[in-house]
Amino acid sequence: MSRKPIIAGNWKMNNNKAEAKELVDGIMYGISQLDGSKMPEVVIAPSYTALWQAYDLIKNEPKIALAAQNVNPNPSGAYTGEVSINMLQDFKVKYVIIGHSERRQMFGETDEFINKKAKAILANSMLPIICCGETLEQREAGVTDSHLASQITKALQGLTSAEVEKSVIAYEPIWAIGTGKSCDSTEANRTIGEIRKVVANLYSQDTADKIRILYGGSVKPSTIVEQMAQSEIDGGLIGGASLKAESFVDLIKGAM
Repeated sequence: MSRKPIIAGNWKMNNNKAEAKELVDGIMYGISQLDGSKMPEVVIAPSYTALWQAYDLIKNEPKIALAAQNVNPNPSGAYTGEVSINMLQDFKVKYVIIGHSERRQMFGETDEFINKKAKAILANSMLPIICCGETLEQREAGVTDSHLASQITKALQGLTSAEVEKSVIAYEPIWAIGTGKSCDSTEANRTIGEIRKVVANLYSQDTADKIRILYGGSVKPSTIVEQMAQSEIDGGLIGGASLKAESFVDLIKGAM
């Protein structure tokens, strides 16, 4: 089954308006030098205040899709500091990252809340990038696979097979995010294979074969080629290395 790879840059809480313009301009120039027929799907996820700037720059560039880093599942209301789906639709957002470990750990987001977000995103013609991952303690305790199975099962609760096939999962071992440590490529591949088995058990092998599952966690230009050579890894959700145009374009090249 051929799945189109994704290289997605999660800017997190970085880049003001001017910095966003510099970065997007650099990425656009870099990909203009590449063979578009071989490129992965390129996704950037700016902070909310840079969404308009990024949208305005890429609106005529079909090779780059826009993502948001989070969304509230409610259509509107008294949710101070939150952003709704229809607000994101103003910027033609295609993907929304949900379930990131930083949201889970810092803001107490639960699997059930993440599931509400997934349903709302899909109901409004956008696609979720559903993050999952284990702590170092969980990995050392040998419960990685069961923990991820629980996260994925709860995140997908109530979704149809057609909705799941369009969605994206990102496996990000928490101990590898921003630490410089990267999960060994063969072990990341095995773990993502286990996630795919969970999807197959919940839906079907066909659905599992269609959903794209990314690896995230200190992905760098020096690691991407080996990671993309693995059978189960369909791309990367990139943090730090997405903040410089040169390294992000090198990651795109590595996925070609």
